[in-house]
Amino acid sequence: MPFVFKRLALFMSIAAAFAADKEPAPFKAPPAASFAQKQTNDKLMVGAEPYISGEKLKAAFGKLVPYQYGVLPVLVVMQNDSDSTIRLDTLRVEYEGPRGDHVEATPAKDVRYAVGPSRPGVSNKPIPLPTKKKNPLNVWEIEGRAFAAQMLPPGNSASGFFYFETGWQPGSTIYLTGFSQAKGGKQLAFFEIPLVQ
Repeated sequence: MPFVFKRLALFMSIAAAFAADKEPAPFKAPPAASFAQKQTNDKLMVGAEPYISGEKLKAAFGKLVPYQYGVLPVLVVMQNDSDSTIRLDTLRVEYEGPRGDHVEATPAKDVRYAVGPSRPGVSNKPIPLPTKKKNPLNVWEIEGRAFAAQMLPPGNSASGFFYFETGWQPGSTIYLTGFSQAKGGKQLAFFEIPLVQ
């Protein structure tokens, strides 16, 4: 192989190695059993954790930090170890602060509206050309990583983020209600999971 091609092959392999180092690993939710805060009712285990900062947040949302824009993402993972399929389409999720204030989860498709448009300022200068500012919350990861499961068959797990337009406070809790068995419609107990960062 000529010297030029050897050098080219060497440069390409070095570039590929650098690109591989910069590319983040794909996000994968941990199993419900691994969460520090979890609860089990009727053989359904639910774990929850707020994602405010750190490497976990970076793995899930890249450079975006939703908390900087007033949105608290909470990862919820469920593991169904029962013999019944569980309906999740009537699931209600609320954040409760230590003083009892309740905040319902914001639908993932509405999170982008948590950041309002910027208002023009008053200026004596000539009118500038309009520029479009990208909404930082209008990214694939917000809806793509949101909790979307409607049913949870036996032996399966489901995971995703719920979003709350609130700040995280020590002593806060997440409530999940509306679970029922797909066959027969028996209501399952609610979940009350303390949020610890």
